[in-house]
Amino acid sequence: MIKCVILDDELLAISYLKLLCEQIDDVEVVKAFNDPKIFLSEIDSLDCNLCILDIEMPGMTGLQVAEIISGSKKIIFTTAYKEYAAEAFDLNVVDYVRKPIKKERLIQAFEKAKEQISTPQKKTFIEWNSNIGKTVILTEQIAYIKTSEIDSRDKDIILNDGITIVLKNLNFKSLLEMLPAKDFAQINKKEIVALSSIKVLGTNEIITTILSEDGHFLKLQMGDAYKNSLMELFTK
Repeated sequence: MIKCVILDDELLAISYLKLLCEQIDDVEVVKAFNDPKIFLSEIDSLDCNLCILDIEMPGMTGLQVAEIISGSKKIIFTTAYKEYAAEAFDLNVVDYVRKPIKKERLIQAFEKAKEQISTPQKKTFIEWNSNIGKTVILTEQIAYIKTSEIDSRDKDIILNDGITIVLKNLNFKSLLEMLPAKDFAQINKKEIVALSSIKVLGTNEIITTILSEDGHFLKLQMGDAYKNSLMELFTK
């Protein structure tokens, strides 16, 4: 059973969303808010497992609200603007639904939420020979992967804390099969990036949250053959 709370600064949007929810089985709207501050003051006391947040709101955005509650509640974002997709995925939300919201699309988002709520999130890992011996790496710790400049058969794994581990004699096809498809994307022939490490997604370039040696955010180039599949992860 999905017990959801709605936050949107527009009353008409709230009414429309509640109407859609009432038409969907196993979904209950516990309460709706049009003020982020009041929402935050009450959310911990409400019996709910999902929050539907509008992103564009005066005073406090849905992204800012999500940063506060994402550890305890599942989140679906709603917005009329596609440019927030990368930030939404960075917060590891259930889904990102574009306005105007269609019932079929909302049902799809609720199905994703049900799956996550009913199934405890398991930690995934990869296990392979590396420069430090047989190594187990939690995939949630991986920020970025690139072909080694020393030996193209090897792959450099850059972790969130900046540590680099070299996986020996491993091709991208096999590596991608080990990684959660929803969390990683190959962006060119030599690089894979974690979606959580993407700060800005441009037409041909990605700006990441990874700091390079010169102190700037690492920029990566997208290959033409990989653009569509990457964009689908952020817009579906």
